[in-house]
Amino acid sequence: MFEDMKPHLIELRKRLGLSVIAVIIMFGISFSFHNEILSWVTQPLNDALAHASGVSSKALEGKVTTHQVGGAFFVALKVSFFAAFLGALPYILYQLWLFVAPGLYANEKKMVIPFVVGGSVMFGVGVLFAYYVAAPLGFEFLISFGSFLYTPFINIEDYVGFFTKIMIGFGIAFELPVVAFLLGALGMITDRTLIDFFKYAVVLIFIAAAILTPPDVLSQLLMAIPLVILYGLSILIVKLVNPEAKKEESNNSMPAKVDNDS
Repeated sequence: MFEDMKPHLIELRKRLGLSVIAVIIMFGISFSFHNEILSWVTQPLNDALAHASGVSSKALEGKVTTHQVGGAFFVALKVSFFAAFLGALPYILYQLWLFVAPGLYANEKKMVIPFVVGGSVMFGVGVLFAYYVAAPLGFEFLISFGSFLYTPFINIEDYVGFFTKIMIGFGIAFELPVVAFLLGALGMITDRTLIDFFKYAVVLIFIAAAILTPPDVLSQLLMAIPLVILYGLSILIVKLVNPEAKKEESNNSMPAKVDNDS
């Protein structure tokens, strides 16, 4: 059994190795711009702190701090790695496709472009949605809550970890239409499958939103509602690309055979 799996393990190691090299290269580039990246990462936090200071009757001014001697250096590493992952994502998806491609038919291998491009674009859309919509609203709510009594001192190391978790969580969540497209095109699911599973999917979506977002209802809704909409979009996508559904429509449209003997 191990001998049968050995070629696949060697191929997996190759693809993982190339993906790691791509991330390392992008990390070197990203680290050269870590100050600019960090400014971009902390902008939603700074805006939330400014908003909390503006609405507080005591005019309390929040601050971003570090509790470690090498805190600034480790934060630079974290944000550079985050940017490197985003930059290398198309290549990582391509390597993933090359790993699974040998098990596909020739017509299925042509889906490499939708998988790589669609996966990269939708992950980016998820990150941008989190950055410009979910994160500002969530941070303002969390920081403003209690700012009348307390001055918020935010640890930058904790914030960066918190921020990257939210961004990656939304990026992964927005891959739903791409996954549905692939499974539908391969004939593994149909639009009827997704429709029948809808009520369970809603429960799973809210559970995933609770895990991937801050512990407040607003952030959970900001992830869950778009996911429900994307699930509905996935139903339409699968209906268009599923080969079995097309065959059924073709068969239904064929005229019934006339019995000449009668």
